[in-house]
Amino acid sequence: MSTRFRFVTLGLVVGLIIINYIDRSAVSYAVEPLEQEFGITTAQYGIISSVFSLGYMIAAFLSGPLVDRFGTRRVLLVAVALFSVTTALIPIAGSFAGLLIIRLLLGIGEAPAFPAATRTVSRWLPIRERGVALALCGGVAVSGSLLIAGPLLTWLTDLLGWRGMFWTLAVLGVVWALLAIALLRDLPEESPRVSRAERDLIAEGQEADAGTGRARVRWRPLLTNRNLWVVSGGYFAWGFMFWAFMYWLPSFLSDAYGLSVKEAGAFSIAPWACGIVGALAGGVIVDRVYRRSPRIRSRFAVMGVALLLAGCSLVPLAIAPGLTVALISISLGVGFGFITGGIWWVAAIDAAPDQPGSAAGFADAAFASSGIVAPSVMGFIVSSTGSFTSGFVVMAGLAVAGALLMLLVPREPAPVAATATETVDNPA
Repeated sequence: MSTRFRFVTLGLVVGLIIINYIDRSAVSYAVEPLEQEFGITTAQYGIISSVFSLGYMIAAFLSGPLVDRFGTRRVLLVAVALFSVTTALIPIAGSFAGLLIIRLLLGIGEAPAFPAATRTVSRWLPIRERGVALALCGGVAVSGSLLIAGPLLTWLTDLLGWRGMFWTLAVLGVVWALLAIALLRDLPEESPRVSRAERDLIAEGQEADAGTGRARVRWRPLLTNRNLWVVSGGYFAWGFMFWAFMYWLPSFLSDAYGLSVKEAGAFSIAPWACGIVGALAGGVIVDRVYRRSPRIRSRFAVMGVALLLAGCSLVPLAIAPGLTVALISISLGVGFGFITGGIWWVAAIDAAPDQPGSAAGFADAAFASSGIVAPSVMGFIVSSTGSFTSGFVVMAGLAVAGALLMLLVPREPAPVAATATETVDNPA
């Protein structure tokens, strides 16, 4: 009898990403109490948002090789412990400096999620199932978490206070860790819950040069991989828009249209709901396009067109529209952008199938670097001009530049024979 335990494993990864993004967005719903409690200015809030991504960028680059070397289970359990503790410490940070250190550590703790997700999908799912699966991880989980974050976090704040809100999120991380200890394994053959038929199905759907066990990272082919650099550049362009909206959308709606924090949270639902639709559409589209045209460039074409549409959707924001037009513009931009949500990880696996965790970490580091730049740039623009308009122009310009990169620069790799990779015996 064939099992479907691979989807339980996928569900664990998706659940972790949802917790991660709710955790990291929680600070945007506690701006006012943090400013009052610790004397933080608007510009300092931008720095606090950016320092998270500094820790995230460094750890993402390093956690990819760690995931490939030691497996997802060990790395994720350590990471979850770190980000749960740091989330619980935010309400008692005591000062701007304390928040900086805690947010830096939070970024380090949350960084392994996507390299681990990419390796898990590449080892637990056949190629034909990966587009939708990675759309769930990189798109639906992300946009879905931000969709529910506003109502959930404002409700928790009303019920438990802003400190209680952070402590509740820390408990969610602990619950996930307990489930992972019981259910999560690095490879299908390590899980007693996977039938032989399911193992065979997974094995038949792997790339010829994917490898099987854990391996040491090989840096030279990784750092000279043209397509991986293209993925990273495009991911930076989309990341700037994503991070800017994640950290500044509630403040933009409050400042520009006089909405309360609760109203801003409610109105923030629309863009992230469109993100879910876009992410699901992207996963289906890229799998169907690849079946008809099994070329690597077909994935880049889908991402390039999506980024172009995302950038063009933000143009109305440059003329200070009313609330309805602004929400439509932002929602379309986020929706089109999230079409690429899971394809970055598919493209990373395509670029380096023998080192999926390391390739994902490389791309994720580029995404995180945009998270360093975007909040600070937006904070500087708002502080110096009193308006978000110039920030929206930067978002649109980067999206168009990223689209051109995806459409014009990728190269179709030459067919390769199966290669042996250095592996490490699985633990008993």
